[in-house]
Amino acid sequence: MKNYSFLGLAGAALLGLAGCSKSSSDDAGINSAKLEVRLTDAPGDFNSVVLDVRQIEVHLKDEGNPDGWQTLAFSPQTVNVLDYVNGKSALLVNTDFAPGDLKEIRLILGPNSYVVGTDGQQYDLKTPSGQTSGVKLKLDKVTLKQRETFQLLLDFDVAKSIVERGNWRAGNDKKERYLLKPVIRLVAQDLKGGLRGTVSPAAARPQVLAIRSSIVGPDTVSTFADASGAFQLGALPAGTYQVQFFPTGTAPTGQPAYKYVVRTGITVTNDQVTDLGTTPLN
Repeated sequence: MKNYSFLGLAGAALLGLAGCSKSSSDDAGINSAKLEVRLTDAPGDFNSVVLDVRQIEVHLKDEGNPDGWQTLAFSPQTVNVLDYVNGKSALLVNTDFAPGDLKEIRLILGPNSYVVGTDGQQYDLKTPSGQTSGVKLKLDKVTLKQRETFQLLLDFDVAKSIVERGNWRAGNDKKERYLLKPVIRLVAQDLKGGLRGTVSPAAARPQVLAIRSSIVGPDTVSTFADASGAFQLGALPAGTYQVQFFPTGTAPTGQPAYKYVVRTGITVTNDQVTDLGTTPLN
């Protein structure tokens, strides 16, 4: 499977916290595959990012049914994606499904998505494409096998996905400030390698970037340390990483500024979480 899928459509719409599953005692359930779709988030500089998800569909790789979209059992809802950072994930779908190949996932957004900025103000989040034709996430070599659970992790990058209009100025209509142009990393959940650690002081609140070189160029995954200084990045392909720390907090008056720090030669192994310990930024 390709580990990364970057989408510029309006719908990181990935969200909603529910799904439906048949009883394992059902004959159909015994002979079916299990499909799980989870959401996690690389946060940005907002207090809240709330997405209105109305529907989730999948498309089968079936030569005889080129229009074969199937709607998954899912209750329309809004969800704050910033609740799912640093190793947490929201379960969107957990359902029995017929074994076979999947081609795409499509998410339909409603009109009620919004962000709350660091100024405490709420701004509408415009997602015209997601509301009409849906947000399509392409899959590669995804096969659901009988009696096995397949998990997909949808990693939504808030910092890259929410764009401020270039001509917006304070005092303008709050409905016109932000657009949603999501960047989403799509990975197989069986890639369980990860990184975790803490920074000191916690007030530095750095953005943390994990960068792995590959034959198609560097793969970069990011998050922010939380208020306690902790951070975690999950579902990373095995390999050697460079980890960069970009402080966003302001040091107290009279104290040296927080430092930008780079750590190299960090190894990530499948099925393990590498603990970096504490990284000082002063």
